[in-house]
Amino acid sequence: MAAMEGLIGLMNRIQRACTALGDHGGGGDLPTLWESLPTIAVVGGQSSGKSSVLESIVGTDFLPRGSGIVTRRPLVLQLHQTDDGSQEYAEFLHLPKRRFTDFALVRQEIADETDRLTGKTKQISPVPIHLSIYSPKVVNLTLIDLPGLTKVAVEGQSESIVQDIENMVRSYVDKPNCIILAISPANQDIATSDAIKLAKEVDPTGERTFGVVTKLDLMDKGTNALDVLEGRAYRLQNPWVGIVNRSQADINRRVDMMSAREKEREYFESSPDYAHLASRMGSEYLAKLLSQHLESVIKARIPSITAVINKTIDELESELDTIGRAVAADPGAQLYTILDLCRAFDRVFKEHLDGGRPGGDRIYGVFDHKLPAAIKKLPFDRYLSVQNVKKVVSEADGYQPHLIAPEQGYRRLIGTGLTYFRGPAEATVDAVHAVLKELVRKSIGETEQLRRFPTLQAAVATAANEALERFREDGRSTALRLVEMEATYPTADFFRNRPHDPPAADTSGKAGAKNPPAESQVPVDRYGDGHYRTIATNVSQYIRMVGDELLKTIPKAAVHCQVREAKRSLLNHFYVQIGKKEAGEFGQLLDEDPAMMERRQQCWKRLELYKSARDEIDSVAWSSSR
Repeated sequence: MAAMEGLIGLMNRIQRACTALGDHGGGGDLPTLWESLPTIAVVGGQSSGKSSVLESIVGTDFLPRGSGIVTRRPLVLQLHQTDDGSQEYAEFLHLPKRRFTDFALVRQEIADETDRLTGKTKQISPVPIHLSIYSPKVVNLTLIDLPGLTKVAVEGQSESIVQDIENMVRSYVDKPNCIILAISPANQDIATSDAIKLAKEVDPTGERTFGVVTKLDLMDKGTNALDVLEGRAYRLQNPWVGIVNRSQADINRRVDMMSAREKEREYFESSPDYAHLASRMGSEYLAKLLSQHLESVIKARIPSITAVINKTIDELESELDTIGRAVAADPGAQLYTILDLCRAFDRVFKEHLDGGRPGGDRIYGVFDHKLPAAIKKLPFDRYLSVQNVKKVVSEADGYQPHLIAPEQGYRRLIGTGLTYFRGPAEATVDAVHAVLKELVRKSIGETEQLRRFPTLQAAVATAANEALERFREDGRSTALRLVEMEATYPTADFFRNRPHDPPAADTSGKAGAKNPPAESQVPVDRYGDGHYRTIATNVSQYIRMVGDELLKTIPKAAVHCQVREAKRSLLNHFYVQIGKKEAGEFGQLLDEDPAMMERRQQCWKRLELYKSARDEIDSVAWSSSR
C-alpha cells in the first residue's frame, strides 16, 4: 500500500510538472502524459455541497463561499500527504515561489485569481487554477473542482452560461481517464440530480462514477436516503457515500475541520437510519475510497502510461536531434559546428540536384523545352527573306559583283544569322541560374539544423548566391563563346558541298539527253530572285545544322559551368572567408534564434520530466509488485 501511495504522489508530481510545462492537453504533436493520468472531477449543481465535500476531504477551510455561482474557474487541487507533525501549506502554480500557510489567504487568492480573468462578474472561464496542498491530514489525490451546473442564467450572466458550464464540465468528464465524483444533495430527488444525469450520459456503465449524497442531516424528519445509499434508487458499480456538511452556524463559529469530522462520525454511528452503514459513510471514508480506487486505476494503467512516456521520450530526443544541441563556447567547437551546418546544407542542396528531393528536374526542363522553344521562335524567316538576302549579298560584294558564288555574302549571312543564338544561350544560362538560386533558398529552409542560427543562415545564403553569380558569368561566357565560334568560322565542308545553282532548261529537243552541249544551255540569272532563294536555302540549312549542334552544346556549357560547379564548390569561397575570421567572430554567426533556444529548453525540461517519471514509475511499480 505504501508503494502505491508513493505512486499516487508521483502522479500528482507528474501532473503538476506537466502543467508547469504546458504539456497538458492536445496543444502539439507529442502525446501528452497528462492525457494518460487519471483525475477525479467533482461535479454537482450549484449549492449541492461540492465545496464542503472538498474541504472535508482536505480537512481545511480554503474555498471561497457565497450564494449563486462561486466556482467560476476549474480548480485543479493536488493533495500531497506529508509526515505526521509537519506543517501544512499550499502553493499555487501561478505563484511558484510563494508558500501559503494561512488558508484564509489561499481562499482570497483563489477569488482574486478568478477575478483576474473573469473580472468581478458572474461570468466563467475554462482556464484552470492549479493549487497544491501539502498536509499530514490528506491522502494523495488529484481533484478538479468544476463550476456548479445550473439551469437558469441569473442577472449579470450571459444567456449561454448554462450551456457554457455544461460544455466545460463535459470537457473534463468525457475523458476516459476521468473519475467522476457526482455530488447530489439528500434533500433533492436523485432523479433530478444534475450530476447523476450528466454522469449517466458520459459513463453509462457507471464504472467511473462515485455517487456522493450531501446534507443528510437536513432531510425532513421521518425520511432518509437509504434507497440511494444502498443502491436501490440508482445503482452504480462503485458504492454511494453519504456526507454530513458543516452547518452555516458551525462555519460562522469557525468550528475546525477535525471537530467537524468527529461530529460527522458521531452522526452516522448514532443514527438509527445509517448506523449499519457508518463504516462506509463520511468524508474520511470517501477520501480513502477514492485513493484506493485511484491506486487500482493507476496500477492497471501503468503499462499504457509507460508506453506513452517511452514514445514521448523517443519523439523528444528526435526533436532535440533536429533542433541541435546547445552551442559550445570553445572556438574550435564553434568552427566545427559552422562547417558541419554548411555540410548539412550542401547535402540537402545536392539531393535536390541529384533527384533525392524535387527541383533539380526543372533544369532538365530548361534544356528539353525552353531552349528548343526559344530557338524555334528565332526570326530566321524574316532574316532570310529574298529582300534581306539580296541586300546582305550586295553589300558584301561591294563594287565588284560576285561571279560564281557570293562567298562573302554567305559568310556575312551565316555570321550575322548565328548571332541570333546568343539570346537563347543567355536565356538558358539565366534560367538554370534561377533554378539553382531557388534550390539554394529551399535547401536553406529544409536544413533543420540551420534554423537555429538566422545570422549563419543569411551568411550561407549570401555566399551561395554570390557563388551562383560567378558560375552564371562563367556559363554565359562559355555558351556565348560556343555561338561565336560557330559564327566566326563556318565549316569548309559546307562550301565544298554547297548546292550549285540549278542548270538551265534543256532546249536540244532530244529526250533523255544526258550531256547537252554548252551552247544549248540558257545562262542562269545570278541576280534574280531564284538565285537569292537558293542562297537563303543554303544558309538556312547551315544555320539549322548549327542550331541542332547548339541544342546539345549549350546545355553542356550550363551543366559544366553552373550545375557541376554548384555541386563541387558552392561554399568554397565561404570556407576560405571563415578560415580568415578571428576565433571570437564564430559566436556571432551562431547567435541562435531566441525562439529556437526556448524550444530546446522546453524540450530538455520535458525530456527530463518524462525520463524521471519513467524511472520513478518503474521503481515504485517494482516495489508494489513484490
